[in-house]
Amino acid sequence: MFQTEFEFTLPCGYLDAEGTLHRDGVMRRATAADEILPLKDPRVQGNEAYLVVILLSRVITRLGSVAAINPKVVEGLFATDLAFLQDLYNRVNQLDGDGAVCVHCGRGGDSDPAARGGRRPGESSATPSLN
Repeated sequence: MFQTEFEFTLPCGYLDAEGTLHRDGVMRRATAADEILPLKDPRVQGNEAYLVVILLSRVITRLGSVAAINPKVVEGLFATDLAFLQDLYNRVNQLDGDGAVCVHCGRGGDSDPAARGGRRPGESSATPSLN
């Protein structure tokens, strides 16, 4: 069966305005619209680095008990968690293999970028690898 949603646990967690820490969440596979539509957003046109914020806010379907995931929530993530989610996004949306990702550690199948000409599976300009 083709897996479309992936559970994760953030290394640090999102701290909301009430002081509640949210670490467990779900990310779904991205659609073409998820990668194309944010390019029209004026925040992205003014700052390409903002693309990842909008993109992640579209594909994260649950984060603890946060009512709605939006760009403001992603902006509030610790840098460690943002890097974790970018890496997870790249593995979930990989171009080769079966797309299997461990629900416990978030690790995917073939993680050797050298085997793919230096690029990670699914890596795009929207979510460049930090490694």
